[in-house]
Amino acid sequence: MRMEANMSGSVREHDIVVYGASGFVGVLVAKYLAGHAPAGTRVALAGRSESRLAEVRQRLGVDWPILVADASDAAAVDRLAASARVVLTTVGPYAKYGKALVHSCAAAGTDYVDLTGEVLFARESIDENHELAAQTGARIVHSCGFDSIPSDIGVHVLDRQVKADDAGELTDTTLVVTSMRGGFSGGTIDSMRNQLDVIKNDRRLRRLAASPYSLSPDRAAEPDLGRQDDMAILNGTEVDPRLRGSLAPFVMASYNTRVVRRSNALLGWAYGRQFRYREAMSVGASPLSPVLAMVTKVGLGALVVGLSLPPTRFVLDRILPKPGEGPSEQARNAGHFTIDLFTTTSTGARYTARFRAKGDPGYAATAVMLSESALALIHDRDALPPSSGGVLTPATALGDALVNRLRAAGMEITAAKS
Repeated sequence: MRMEANMSGSVREHDIVVYGASGFVGVLVAKYLAGHAPAGTRVALAGRSESRLAEVRQRLGVDWPILVADASDAAAVDRLAASARVVLTTVGPYAKYGKALVHSCAAAGTDYVDLTGEVLFARESIDENHELAAQTGARIVHSCGFDSIPSDIGVHVLDRQVKADDAGELTDTTLVVTSMRGGFSGGTIDSMRNQLDVIKNDRRLRRLAASPYSLSPDRAAEPDLGRQDDMAILNGTEVDPRLRGSLAPFVMASYNTRVVRRSNALLGWAYGRQFRYREAMSVGASPLSPVLAMVTKVGLGALVVGLSLPPTRFVLDRILPKPGEGPSEQARNAGHFTIDLFTTTSTGARYTARFRAKGDPGYAATAVMLSESALALIHDRDALPPSSGGVLTPATALGDALVNRLRAAGMEITAAKS
């Protein structure tokens, strides 16, 4: 068996361990790696059930090793982390099942990627693991799926183009989900449900989750840019003169915006000290768009309230997708998303960026983004942004290496002056 050392110098049996490989998204990731990982990439499948992992391996027609590890078994999780150069995990909610694994990876100097969209989990991971991972050289990279790669990498590409044109710094920047077909996974809903349970009786955690800089490395050093409302209804022309109609709140804005702001801070506020970032969703340009935007806002609020109250949660739990469930292959393939970003620079120039991909955002496209993030950590070390390790973001840990990989995988990622 070929053995390779990681950044800490210890020898590792596997390049990538897919943890949760028998789950719905885990299977999609394993399938993608089986078809697209460069020859010689040593992948292992991991999870709680040896028999289910064996079924996945047989279905894929691969001879990858199987590792059995329950998230609550500290010794097994430590062994898993120590065996890999990169651990890729789809097992959420991460606040319930992911804390031990990410800490084990940070301690072992093992790179790590996941799909979390949980503010409080990410904050706790930063507090517990950032300095440790910086010491061991581990790149801990949360949110490597639809949350939050289009947001974080989209702003990264936008900033790179502005810098290349010597057009100043980013100021008011808005991401607009221009079109999207596909649903949110049962895992995303379960993560939302879990976080609501955690903050329900804890005012401090509610304030932390609501803070626009909840993931900042130094909240006191962040600029005071006034109120930043994730649930605002926007007028399209205020974002860009070419946009028409009203823009509704985007359901994941409260997480994605904090990831992007963390990237700016980790980079020494390279995007700009006056960088203001928000996200919204197009509901069309018809005269009814203000009504549709308000209906969307009310609906999102109702979902949060509904999941917070036992009687309505009982009903919603029977309607909403459950963890481990997902759409058919035909539905996944029919999905797509187009995300446009608009900014005005400190010199007054207007720039736009686009991130577009085929495939259901929460499943097919996410499997590609997560897999390519892991592959970048293995195969593109020389092209990664300089870092000594830590709890990073997709932009600060993977940068242009991931951009190039996603473009090669068929995703459109562009930026230009308007």
